[in-house]
Amino acid sequence: MANPQDIDAALALWRFGLGAQEGSIAAIKADPRDLLRQEIVEQAVPTPVGAELRSHADLLVSLYDYNEQVKAERERPQPTQVSAKPGEAAMAAAGSPPPPSAAKPANAGPGMGGADMAAGAMGAGGMGAGGMAGGGMGGGAAAPGNSAGQTMPGAGTAKPAGQQADSVSKRPYYPQQILLAETEARFNGTIHQPLIGFGERLAQFWANHFSIAVSKGGEVHILAGCFEREAIRPHVFGRFEDMLVAVETHPAMLVFLDNRQSIGPNSPANKNGKRGLNENLAREIMELHTLGVGSGYSQADVTSLARIITGWTVFRDEKKPGPQGTFVFNAYAHEPGDHAVMGITYAEGGEEQGRSALRDLARHPATARHLATKLVRHFVADQPPPALVAKLAAAYTKTGGDLSAVYMALVDAEEAWNPQLTKIRTPQQYVTAVLRTTGIKPKPQQVISVLNALGQPLWNPSGPNGFSDASDAWASSEGLATRIDAASLFAGQVPAAIDPRAFAGDRFGPLLSDDTLQAISRAETRPQGLSIAFLSPEFQRA
Repeated sequence: MANPQDIDAALALWRFGLGAQEGSIAAIKADPRDLLRQEIVEQAVPTPVGAELRSHADLLVSLYDYNEQVKAERERPQPTQVSAKPGEAAMAAAGSPPPPSAAKPANAGPGMGGADMAAGAMGAGGMGAGGMAGGGMGGGAAAPGNSAGQTMPGAGTAKPAGQQADSVSKRPYYPQQILLAETEARFNGTIHQPLIGFGERLAQFWANHFSIAVSKGGEVHILAGCFEREAIRPHVFGRFEDMLVAVETHPAMLVFLDNRQSIGPNSPANKNGKRGLNENLAREIMELHTLGVGSGYSQADVTSLARIITGWTVFRDEKKPGPQGTFVFNAYAHEPGDHAVMGITYAEGGEEQGRSALRDLARHPATARHLATKLVRHFVADQPPPALVAKLAAAYTKTGGDLSAVYMALVDAEEAWNPQLTKIRTPQQYVTAVLRTTGIKPKPQQVISVLNALGQPLWNPSGPNGFSDASDAWASSEGLATRIDAASLFAGQVPAAIDPRAFAGDRFGPLLSDDTLQAISRAETRPQGLSIAFLSPEFQRA
């Protein structure tokens, strides 16, 4: 029988963390629960780094400049096309490359020679909804799909209306370049760093709780990773109300849920009566971000909160000096007067009126229950045990929303350490585990394409409710079949020195079953053995 501490070590890494790295089960088995608590005390959340990972203001200003350049290039008169010489026409018809003099258009930017343009024009390489092709995943990969099933703009992908690649410059789509850099910083950076990785798991959890979608357009596309870096990660182990305010005032959320379009009906900005209230952000704050469905709020509460946060917008006015691309409170568009939400009246107070309402929503008992339920569902069981939910909600209420106290209540509860593996990993958790346990670091295009194919495109859910944490959402026959393709793809990239049987014994430890070890041992090739390990119940479940 396995030592209980060995089982706890494996559960700490696989249930609460990101998956076991080489030797990590042995490294923490002396006291895995204390080491997990230590990550909470130390507030261990890795910081994504990279030259292109800049502030939201810098990114938005760069995007505005990029859009102006593309617009100018589109509007620039184009030279009259000269008919090709007979010999060149014959070469083109045969699929031959043009002569060197035609390899780079006169107006192509630096580095945009013929080879670069060809690479940029390639279709999505090797992976679609139906599966993945062997080694075609390294370069021209599909960007995240939007809610209508259309591929998001990126290298070699079709672009929605208004985001077509400029036919003159063929310049890469700038927001997708930034998204790739953000992807690189996580899947080849932060997921490999912590010993257990509880903080990184929590960052992924909260980013999904406060979902935004890159399919909304260029501004959200370029800010998705920045939003997580600025509004989520600094507050993972802090007070929920601080995270809530950071999220709802971040340009990514204000753009995603249309609050900059919301005008107070009685505000000076609506003198002609033609502009109106947009309730999207207010509704999702109450329904998804804080109280939850069925918590007792009414449509009148939603409307009142929407009035309170009118004027919360993103500054963009090239004719006026100001902090371009940042959150501002526009009193001109704010609905004046006192407004009541959930029985509390908030006196006219400009921006502070909205911040006060958010703080009270964060402290509401319904918010404590809603967040506790989601955390237990994410880490422990699809059907959250009521007693465990009550423990987390009590810790939240007692401490005024101190998230570290909530996490402590979770890891201190015996219910959370049941050795039975019941939850199926989401695609992001699965890909993270494959990369972390093997140490492989694929190109970010490949990571994005694999997540697309598995049904969880990075930062691009179909709605503001994010991706499901329930196993049923990921247990379809199609989804599991696609994981076979992903397992085979990644197995082919694992260094030759890694033996599948040794890998399974080291990474799964006491969780490894005889059936899984026997199946791996019968594999005809080393990659096949690794694929079996990646597809085993021990790897798929937590």
